[in-house]
Amino acid sequence: MSVNDKINLLDFNRAALETFFVANGEKPFRARQLMQWVHQRGVTDFAQMTDMSKKLREFLQENCRIERPRILTQQRSTDGTRKWLLGVDDSDNAIECVLIPEKTRMTLCVSSQLGCTLNCSFCSTAKQGFNRNLTTAEIIAQLHFAHHGLREEGYDQGVTNVVMMGMGEPLLNFDAVIAAVDMMCDDFGYALSKRRVTISTAGVVPAMEKLEQVTDVALAVSLHAPNDRLRNQLVPLNRKYPIRELMRACRGYVDGYRSRKITFEYVMLEGVNDSLEHARELVGVIGKIPCKLNLIPFNPYPHAIYRCSDAETIDRFRDYTSSKGIVTVTRRARGDDIDAACGQLVGSFQDRSRRSEKYQLSLAQVGGVTVAH
Repeated sequence: MSVNDKINLLDFNRAALETFFVANGEKPFRARQLMQWVHQRGVTDFAQMTDMSKKLREFLQENCRIERPRILTQQRSTDGTRKWLLGVDDSDNAIECVLIPEKTRMTLCVSSQLGCTLNCSFCSTAKQGFNRNLTTAEIIAQLHFAHHGLREEGYDQGVTNVVMMGMGEPLLNFDAVIAAVDMMCDDFGYALSKRRVTISTAGVVPAMEKLEQVTDVALAVSLHAPNDRLRNQLVPLNRKYPIRELMRACRGYVDGYRSRKITFEYVMLEGVNDSLEHARELVGVIGKIPCKLNLIPFNPYPHAIYRCSDAETIDRFRDYTSSKGIVTVTRRARGDDIDAACGQLVGSFQDRSRRSEKYQLSLAQVGGVTVAH
C-alpha cells in the first residue's frame, strides 16, 4: 500500500476515531489514546505508542498515516509574527498560516480553503481565486505543526488561541472545519477553551444558523459596511445574504447564551466606510447585539484600489462607537512587513475560478501592467 492510499487519521475527530477503531475490532477508548499521542504529545510514529498492543500498532503502521504539512517557506516579521507557506498535497498547492505571538498567548491564524470562493474587493486572497476546500487533516495539521514546533522551542503552552481567519471562508467548508474545531477543543486533543477558538465568516447565513446547533466557539463576522449599498460593493456575498438577514443570524447565535458575543470586523478604508455618518449607521445596525467591534486598519497589497484611513479618522470612529456603549478596539497590524496581516495571505495554487486571470487582465488594461505568462 502506498503512503497516499493510507488513511490519514488527522481527518478524524474523536467520534470518527471511535467509529474507526470499533469497525476494526478495537475498543472505543483507543481513540482517546491515539489522540493523546498525536495531538497532546506530538507523536506521529505508531511504533512509539506503547500503550497499544503490538498487533494494533502494526495494523496502524500498515494502513494509516499521520501527515504533517511540508514547510515550503517561512518568514519572521520584525514584530515576531511568523508566516509559513505549507504544502498540503503532492501537487504545487500551498496555503499560508500565521502565528502571532503576544506576552500571554500565542495565536494561530488558520486557513480553511485553497484561496477563497468569495470576492471581497479589499482582500488580497480574493484576487488569487479558488482551488478547493481543505480537508480536516489539512486544517488541523496547521495547528499540530505550529503547536508542537513551539513546544520544541521551549514554549511549553504552545498555541493558546486559534482564529479561523486565514485563507478562505470557513463556513463554506463547514463539515471539515467543525471536525477540526472539535479536535482543537477536545480534552484529549488540544483542550483549548471554546472562548479561545474563533470562526470568522463573511456572513454565510444558513451555515451560521447551523453553527449555533453544533458548537459553542467564538464567532467573528466580517461586516465592513453599515448599509447594503456599500457592503454589496465590499463583500459581494451581501447580495445573497443582506445585512438584515445577517443581523438576524447574529442575534440567533447569541440569544439564550449569556457569555456569547459577536465580534464584528470592520476594515477601515479611506473615504469609503470611515466617516462619522458611517459610524452612526453602524451603531444602529449592531448596537442591540451583544458584541465587540474590531476596527482593522487596511493592509495594502500590490495594485490595491483602497488606502487605509488615517489614525485620526480611525480614532474618531472608535471614540464615537465607544461612546454609544459598543466595546471598540483598533486592531494593531501584525506581520504586515512580511504580508502576514489581515487580508494579505495568498498561498500558492492553481486557480480554478479563473478570477486571478481576470484580475491580471484588468490590471493590464487599466495600468499598463505586463502580465506574466
